[in-house]
Amino acid sequence: MHTTALVLFSGGQDSTTCLADALDKYERVETIGFDYGQRHSVELEARRTVLAHLRERFPHWAPRLGEDHLINVDVLGRISESSLTQDIAFEMQANGLPNSFVPGRNLLFLTLAGALAYRRGLTVIVTGVCETDFSGYPDCRDDTMKAMQLALSLGMDRRFVIETPLMWIDKAATWAMAHRLGGEALVDLIIEDTHTCYLGDRQQRHAWGYGCGNCPACELRARGWERYAASSR
Repeated sequence: MHTTALVLFSGGQDSTTCLADALDKYERVETIGFDYGQRHSVELEARRTVLAHLRERFPHWAPRLGEDHLINVDVLGRISESSLTQDIAFEMQANGLPNSFVPGRNLLFLTLAGALAYRRGLTVIVTGVCETDFSGYPDCRDDTMKAMQLALSLGMDRRFVIETPLMWIDKAATWAMAHRLGGEALVDLIIEDTHTCYLGDRQQRHAWGYGCGNCPACELRARGWERYAASSR
């Protein structure tokens, strides 16, 4: 029986839902985030806001929510040519991947999370990657997660479990999962406080939250909300 978890927490919809799921299941939960030279620091600000509001509004989870760790890995932004780390327009590449793909990002994040989990005595590493509604990133696939779990467990000689609660569900089901875990209060928190938009837009407010409404991340979130809202009527 696992009782402790480390959640990769970006301050977005998916990682917030995963954090709520971990708080519902584990006795001690810590969070880890990364400053990797992303274009918009609003993502890092959203992390702090979401964590504070989770503690305030969900007193049954607050005692389980432990330390937050923010790791600087800005070297990733310096060596990548991605629209998430450089001021270039979003487009599809010749290899079929969007240029928002940051090569090695999740591999590095999970390696650092494993090292921190080792030091902190945490056995489950939770990440919000998904192979259903996603942009085609190869480091979000289930096979990648299984390979990383094996590599971390062998390389550190400790049994880690990489948990992916969203792997086989779409964005509509992710909204429904948040409602199941925390009711309207959690859904409202995700709408108001989390950040998904690749362009860092916090000015335009939609039914599903803030964002430009046009980037791939906003489009996925909006479509999921529409399906969720329709099924909830």
